[in-house]
Amino acid sequence: MDQGNWDDLRFVLAVADTGSVSAAARRLGVTHGTVIRRIAAFEDRQGEPLFARHASGYTVLPERQAVIEAVRDAEFAALSVDRLMGGGGAEPRGAVRITSTDTLCQTVLPRAVAAVQARFPELRLSLICSNVALDYTRAGVDVTVRPAMRLPEGLVGTAAGELRFGVYTTPGAPDRWLALEGPLGQSAPAAWITRDVSAGDIGPGADSFQVLREMVAAGLGRSWLPSMLGDPDPRMARWGGEMPDFPIPLWVACQADMAGSARVRAVRSALAEALAEDLPPASA
Repeated sequence: MDQGNWDDLRFVLAVADTGSVSAAARRLGVTHGTVIRRIAAFEDRQGEPLFARHASGYTVLPERQAVIEAVRDAEFAALSVDRLMGGGGAEPRGAVRITSTDTLCQTVLPRAVAAVQARFPELRLSLICSNVALDYTRAGVDVTVRPAMRLPEGLVGTAAGELRFGVYTTPGAPDRWLALEGPLGQSAPAAWITRDVSAGDIGPGADSFQVLREMVAAGLGRSWLPSMLGDPDPRMARWGGEMPDFPIPLWVACQADMAGSARVRAVRSALAEALAEDLPPASA
């Protein structure tokens, strides 16, 4: 690859990260037209389009995500040579999108993301909140943090700790259970309710543990909640009685074909390390 081709990588990554020719031009300190020409030249040499053009900007074609990862790794390798020759190590850089549930996004993850950002200041981290499993390729997500007994096929990762649950209520609340709906209906506590609670003892419900916590606080009934939500809340207390334990591993994972990316690998490792400080350890 000649010098011009290497230099084009900067333009490709700037557009991929910002989603805009204008923003990429500002980042690189060049004109709008220069970015367009360099992206077009790169695509012409490869013989295939890399981006989809929209009125709102540029997006990487889903089938070209692996190309962007290869470009990132090539840039990282080039930076590694420069910095190692100067006596330093190469730092990962670029955008990394992390997805997780609303419970985790509003409790332990912001602190963990802050720790990762401080460790790798050249990265630009985004936290995407969704209780629904995303199509990672189409959503452009790099890392997922999810509670599950095992990882779905196609994902690789490590368990950073465990998510644990308890049953919470308020004084005078009705003697009924709140329903776990939507994605929460696939959880271990939801399976317990289906198996051990009669339909007549189940009241209103929600598809978010954050919402269920507020429903418990409002006196609508009792509910299973992650202990990280229920225990610190002074408005509620654990419901008495012997209840089963549901330790669910919390995975920091990515798509298998992204596992070799230096950028993703660095974030996964640092994120798991930071989360382990706030979570009970995973069971052996």
